[in-house]
Amino acid sequence: MQIPIFRGGGCVKKVKLDKLGKIITGNTPSKKILEFYDSNDIPFIKPDDFKTIDEISSSKGNKNYISENARNNARIVPKNSVLVTCIGIIGKVMISESELSFNQQINAIVPNELILSKYLAYLLLYNKSKLDFISNAPVVPIINKTQFSEFEITFHENTDVQEMIIQKLENLDNQILKRRHQSKLLSNLVKSRFNEMFGDPVLNDMGWEIETLDKVGTIGRGVSKYRPRNASELFGGIYPFIQTGDVANSGNYIVDYHSTYSEFGLKQSKLWDKGTLCITIAANIAKTSILAFDSCFPDSIVGFIPGERTNNMFIHYWFSYFQKMLESQAPESAQKNINLKILSELKVILPPLSLQNEFADFVAQVDKSQFACGIVIKLWRNSLKSSII
Repeated sequence: MQIPIFRGGGCVKKVKLDKLGKIITGNTPSKKILEFYDSNDIPFIKPDDFKTIDEISSSKGNKNYISENARNNARIVPKNSVLVTCIGIIGKVMISESELSFNQQINAIVPNELILSKYLAYLLLYNKSKLDFISNAPVVPIINKTQFSEFEITFHENTDVQEMIIQKLENLDNQILKRRHQSKLLSNLVKSRFNEMFGDPVLNDMGWEIETLDKVGTIGRGVSKYRPRNASELFGGIYPFIQTGDVANSGNYIVDYHSTYSEFGLKQSKLWDKGTLCITIAANIAKTSILAFDSCFPDSIVGFIPGERTNNMFIHYWFSYFQKMLESQAPESAQKNINLKILSELKVILPPLSLQNEFADFVAQVDKSQFACGIVIKLWRNSLKSSII
């Protein structure tokens, strides 16, 4: 696909985000007060309502609401506000289609007259890697309101130029959506194949042998002992360091990383082998992906190394049947989390290893078809960088 490149004219300027609008951090009205949730009056947005990390989400079709009674206890923004996830997965972006409220994992910008909402949304997508960098990366990456307000971006001051850039990038978005649809059909094909071969792993309707997860492989939490966890001396070396967002935003394999540990960072962590299944246990619950390279990760991620009776691709897809259930059971404070004990005691079906390997071979064939979709998305990202300023 040929990528159109747009170079706008006019003046560009670097400013802090709070110069482009009002910054608001969300909250959750008390769930102990039943009348706050007894009718669907005001949409209530959570990170789960956002789409993938490289597209702008719409607030249409959200699943949660608060009642009018909760208005004075909620943070509410008007239509055309820009929402950004700032805990867990950093940098997902949404534009509000109506007045709405949102939880504490999200910061919102109510744009002023200097910038168009969608242009601001594209700018924030373009700057995702910089947002990742400023997250203070404790157990779960977090950007607080002050950090977010002081984050600097470069933008076109001319709103006519902003509109032209939006149109160019919307055309690209439409092409990406077609590719995503193709990729989704392929993913559904894999899930159908899993069901044909193994049945429903929750019901175990094929009567496979069952064992707990800790009995079919080695399971352990990642390590990041040094405090503060974002100390500069930990980073900048040759050892890949991934976080929960890297796992949650990957497909079958984690093929990219945005941070590296130094020798000092490695000494206070652990380098996990390529092929380890990574499982998130904080903010993004039970999201899984397989390392395509040796890497360190913090204790918000659990590593699973299969034993002689399991295949990691099989376990990866097996987890997808339990992800929503585990997420719903996780206690919710600033961010949801589960512990290693819960994961260790999950009951795994154990079909013959030969069948598991046959399934993994099928996934590998489908992955080849999906690779083309990934190339197009990477081209989109490069085009975004070339077109936005």
